[in-house]
Amino acid sequence: MAKMFRAFFFKSLFFFWYRFLFRLLKNLLGFHRNITNNNSSYAFATQFNKYQKFPSLLHRSDLNDHTLIFDVENALLKSSSLFPYFMLVAFEAGGLLRAIVLVLLYPFVCLAGEEMGLKIMVMTCFFGIKADSFRVGRSVLPKFLLEDVGSEIFEVLNRGGKKVGVTNMPRVMVESFLREYLEIDFVVGRELKVFCGYHIGLMDERKTMHALKQVQEGKGCSDMIGITNFNKIHDNELFSHCKDVYVVSEADKRSWQTLPRQSYPKALIFHDGRLALRPTPTESLAMLMWLPYAIILSIIRISLALSLPYKISTPILIFTGIRFTTSIPKSKSTHDKNNNKPNGHLYVCNHRTLLDPLYISFALQKNLIAVTYSLSRMSEILAPIKTVRLTRNRDQDAKMMQQLLEQGDLVVCPEGTTCREPYLLRFSPLFSEMCDDITPVAMDSHVSMFHGTTAGGLKCLDPVFFLMNPMPVYSVRLLEQVSSLSSRSRICGERESSRFDVANQVQTQIGNTLGFECTKLTRKDKYLILAGNEGIVSTKRRGDGRGVWAMVVLKWEKGLQRWLWMEEARDIVEQDWRCHDRNKVGGRVNWAIGWDCG
Repeated sequence: MAKMFRAFFFKSLFFFWYRFLFRLLKNLLGFHRNITNNNSSYAFATQFNKYQKFPSLLHRSDLNDHTLIFDVENALLKSSSLFPYFMLVAFEAGGLLRAIVLVLLYPFVCLAGEEMGLKIMVMTCFFGIKADSFRVGRSVLPKFLLEDVGSEIFEVLNRGGKKVGVTNMPRVMVESFLREYLEIDFVVGRELKVFCGYHIGLMDERKTMHALKQVQEGKGCSDMIGITNFNKIHDNELFSHCKDVYVVSEADKRSWQTLPRQSYPKALIFHDGRLALRPTPTESLAMLMWLPYAIILSIIRISLALSLPYKISTPILIFTGIRFTTSIPKSKSTHDKNNNKPNGHLYVCNHRTLLDPLYISFALQKNLIAVTYSLSRMSEILAPIKTVRLTRNRDQDAKMMQQLLEQGDLVVCPEGTTCREPYLLRFSPLFSEMCDDITPVAMDSHVSMFHGTTAGGLKCLDPVFFLMNPMPVYSVRLLEQVSSLSSRSRICGERESSRFDVANQVQTQIGNTLGFECTKLTRKDKYLILAGNEGIVSTKRRGDGRGVWAMVVLKWEKGLQRWLWMEEARDIVEQDWRCHDRNKVGGRVNWAIGWDCG
């Protein structure tokens, strides 16, 4: 018993001192560990103290003295998804089949990772695209990119000195948007490899150091400030050379407001492309599923408009989904009843789509004569109203319009080309010399899926694309009549100045009614921006032009379609020679009036 008590006593004593010494040793080790951790934390903080949250950047007042380097996808745009922009490239530059392939590959793009997914989209969208004729980055993408810019980040960039945009996308997709519309000084992007003038769908490796030297050249370069996402800090070496880096989180981007149109450094007046919706993966899938039904619906709508009278076809077309609103002043109806003049009436409207004269005919429930300009043969055949082409000769066109007014009412579009945005182009004054009765007509249209106009595509498909929309909206508002040039010249005697006054008055009246801004831009300005030419097709200068495309289609199509394309190609050549003769005598085409589908 004593032995057991003695063993228990020594065992208890051992565990007591063991626990005491163990706790003491543990405290000493913990103290040493804390000191080590503090030193490590200090070193970590010393290394990463330049990384700060984005909201603190909003309060800095010295940004004008710094170079701002920002990540386009992860800091400038509210959405980090690149699929919509590649879908636009696939659909607009590559065609419908390429867009379908990109949508089918989207699950693999998500599973392959960010870098490999980007390479898959680049290969799908750019392989086989001619490098010189690629204009989607200039004419299509800026609209969709501007609509995704955060207002808060734009205000920060606007206060900066030199501004540098860094992107993982190919540079040809974003350079025009950044330089022309946001006034960014330098763009660092991926270069596409080209073989025999065609993209092969591969990107060169980033040349960061070369880009850094170019950024540091010139005036205004001082300490660089980086703006990017925390997960993308090490993706580009440019941010490692920044003195401070501000991190943009997804929560920050969700709280941003979209940059309003009035805050754009450069107004977005012209843009091209068929797609009106932002082609996200779900929207793209819905669009492709709707496409077969849209083609059938468009054929039905065209057949109804061609075969039935206005009073019968109008309610049926509205039943198919077309939203059509009209506004006719009371003075107009009473004037028509008391009007016994032999000459017809002149309607002057702004130009939204190819269907402007047709919708005016639906609103008035009578046939009109439309003066056309560069209208395709297919559109001319399908038009349910009479269309007459201009010759681009001022005296001949004036004489022809006078003769047409003796046959009935006439519709003209003085802008000479369409404009999708809320702006009015310069009105040609030729219509002011035609007759005493001039009625301005304010036209407006809205689409949800496809645009019914194009500058670089096939213009003969413009009405088809417009009628493929599920519920296209069109509004026609007839305004109060204005006095013509003949009545004004009798009063003031200055005929030359009065003709411009009448044109400006009609433009201002339509602009005020629609809430559109009046500009002095012309058809020439539009095509220089969107297509890189003056809106005159030349088969000699343009290797990728519409004339060559029409000849290629002649070899592929058969029957009626082949004949239609042959007629269109012949008209293009005739138009080119007329314009060539006109330019040799120093004439201008800016005065041309017409119904243009471009």
